[in-house]
Amino acid sequence: MTARSTRPPTGGDDGSITVWAVLASLAMILAVGLAVDLGGRVHTQQRARDVATQAARVAGQQIQAAPAVRGHGVRADVPLAVAAATTYLAAAGDVTGSASVGAGGTTIVVTTAATYQTKFLGIMGVSTLPVTGHATARIVRAVAGAER
Repeated sequence: MTARSTRPPTGGDDGSITVWAVLASLAMILAVGLAVDLGGRVHTQQRARDVATQAARVAGQQIQAAPAVRGHGVRADVPLAVAAATTYLAAAGDVTGSASVGAGGTTIVVTTAATYQTKFLGIMGVSTLPVTGHATARIVRAVAGAER
């Protein structure tokens, strides 16, 4: 009888699966990290846009009462509109911004900014991603559902 070896035959591929598995794992971690951080950035941008929209809506409710009641048109009370939007932005906490009223007094523009703190991209030196939001509200007068 001849003795058989229980060791597998040696070849030039020792450890090649391990290297491949490590590289594939790193690639997957990077892909998941990018998905998490870019998804977080999109969420933060949606928040900035939503806050801008709501601040513009709040500002648009601040109208000059006397001309509106007399039927002479609807215009924003500029100081009150800007103050209302600024107060809304301050209450949002994580979003900053500014508000302005257009020359005709019927358009309110709100611009916001926020920052997303990355979870995975910090490993590559990117710790924050800035985002912005923008919204415009227009004040209109409607009678029986039709703009006048």
